[in-house]
Amino acid sequence: MRKRAEARGAGLIGVWAAPAVCAVLALCAAAPRRAGADVPALPRSLAEAVRLEREDALPRTAFYETPSLSASKPGDLLRHEPFVGYAIPRGAKAVRILYHSQAADGSDVATSGVVLLPAGKAPRGGWPVIAWAHGTSGVARMCAPSLMKDLAYGEEGLMPMVRAGFAVVASDYHGLGTMGPHQYVSKTAQAHDVIDAIAAARAAVPALGRAWVVVGHSQGGLAAWGVAELQAVLRDPNYRGAVSVAGAADLRQILISMGDSGSAAAFYLDYMAYAVHAQFPSFAPEEMLAGPALARYPEVTTRGCWDYAYASFLDVAPGRVLKPGWDELPAVEQFFERDALGVARIGGPMLVIAGEADRTVPIALLRATVKRACAGGIALTFRSYPGLDHDPTMERSTPDILDWVRDRFAGKPTPDQCVLGPQTQALDR
Repeated sequence: MRKRAEARGAGLIGVWAAPAVCAVLALCAAAPRRAGADVPALPRSLAEAVRLEREDALPRTAFYETPSLSASKPGDLLRHEPFVGYAIPRGAKAVRILYHSQAADGSDVATSGVVLLPAGKAPRGGWPVIAWAHGTSGVARMCAPSLMKDLAYGEEGLMPMVRAGFAVVASDYHGLGTMGPHQYVSKTAQAHDVIDAIAAARAAVPALGRAWVVVGHSQGGLAAWGVAELQAVLRDPNYRGAVSVAGAADLRQILISMGDSGSAAAFYLDYMAYAVHAQFPSFAPEEMLAGPALARYPEVTTRGCWDYAYASFLDVAPGRVLKPGWDELPAVEQFFERDALGVARIGGPMLVIAGEADRTVPIALLRATVKRACAGGIALTFRSYPGLDHDPTMERSTPDILDWVRDRFAGKPTPDQCVLGPQTQALDR
């Protein structure tokens, strides 16, 4: 979520106390930040949502079409092009990339993304690289951040990274931009997309340095944690660590809270049903969804992005949106199991960040995940920020994130056990 999400969160009471909240799950980082100084509030109608998305949209061209992958391997660059249509810092440059990646099951896919280069000349050894993992922009093909003028996040973390002198390699994730389906909130699929983008970006932009870190927010926080898990096996010598900000934790509990009658966050259930189907094609969304969630599923998942989905449920009437026993379906159970955090070993250092007032990914869930990881011998640093909701946590933690990233590039030592950062409250609070 971007700045507009602050407007959404301002009038909410707790996630667990208010089923009609407009954003229970921002695994997800929802509404894109618009370019410019004035950021509009949430759309008040479907027509307004369509207008907002249309104003921020860029045309999808033949660049995004998938070529044959038979002669390439994951990480190979398929094509690239400079692009000048983004709202980026003065003097910065952008290069779109299309590259070979992998889906959750290891099958070959094409993924798009963009490389952002700071103004000026690259330092000796090349630009230090941050692999950026974005939050939810939608699940339809049109919802790729590289097809948005503000690249979905704008000043919420993303452009400050470029101004700070880091090259940013930003994957769209497969199925956003390229032909799908998008395996939404798949920790493994998005981790592959992020890792494979690094090799492709180096082929497109020789000025990139070798060392890199990953930083992700919300859905991207899940992806960043997934990158850390894959690096326990891949052991890339150039990998320096991961930062997971407000990453999805305990999807089952979050989704249960969204299924209450009259919830304005019910459109996320459509996204989740889409996600399960994308990984388990034999699963049918009607096995999980009911009422308005089922009725609006086709439009929410194909006709627009986050604004469109949100506005589609503004007039939702009280009623059941999930079928009894939905979370006991084999495909859904496997989906939750695949996305579990704090269980598998990780490679390299990791910083986990949470907002104490996050009403989208509640602090209690992230704190429990961190405690589970620490108990299992997973070394990480955990910081929480009192008073910050989901998106302000990303925005306001960016200076600390960049300091942590600079230390990793400088080769400074990291804690070899679970520790609490200076802003953090005790884990057992």
